[in-house]
Amino acid sequence: MSNVFSHSALIARNTFREATRDRVLAGLVVAGLVLIGFSRIASPLAMGEGVRLTTDLGLSAISMLGLLAILMVGTNLVAKEIERRTIFNLLSRPIGRPVYLIGKWAGLSAALWAVAAVLGTALWLLMCAMGQASHGASIAQAVYLAGLELTIVTSVAVMFSALSTPVLSALYTLGLVLAGQWSDDLRAFAEKAPGSLHALLIGAANLVPNLPLFNMRALAAVGETTSGSHLGLATVYALTYCACVLALGAAAFESRDFK
Repeated sequence: MSNVFSHSALIARNTFREATRDRVLAGLVVAGLVLIGFSRIASPLAMGEGVRLTTDLGLSAISMLGLLAILMVGTNLVAKEIERRTIFNLLSRPIGRPVYLIGKWAGLSAALWAVAAVLGTALWLLMCAMGQASHGASIAQAVYLAGLELTIVTSVAVMFSALSTPVLSALYTLGLVLAGQWSDDLRAFAEKAPGSLHALLIGAANLVPNLPLFNMRALAAVGETTSGSHLGLATVYALTYCACVLALGAAAFESRDFK
């Protein structure tokens, strides 16, 4: 068991280093900082809603740029290893394919958490400069939930990257994310749908990630915090969903032929 954890940690550390050194991720961090700064410049045009605009735009930047990073980097993780043929060296060692996938997911997730922390800190510093330091707790909670959301999306991207080409993996991941954003709408529509369509929509809404659970931008924009039970539920849901997705991806990855 200790070997499994050590191998997974080694792959995660290497993936984290590779991701943080990637120019794409660095460029997205710079873009996020610029966007947060721009929100302050544009706040006089918000008709008295400058604080709300800055908070909402800053938190949206974390989620959107994180998703873009996953689509550009995460969906290419396994394909890049296969193209370089380094995956053969890794898997020739006593490293199981599930351990390999978990390490990739953990490494990229850690890199995205680092990005979220940097942008969240920049947003809070800007709020302090605006005399709204009291928003710190709500911003911290919103960034935490955004990090959980990105962790789920990363698991989906890693699963698809282990099964398909980078382009298709990106499309599949984006499609599932969009469906997850509309999961509440799917449930509402299912209530009005007849018979078999109702069951189909409910099943789809339960399978896609419940991403609205991680969105508290509206609360953070007015400086309000969420409950501890919400944070706990979101954490358990994220870990459970990631475990299920990675287990499914690992089962399919086991039978993949790289030749």
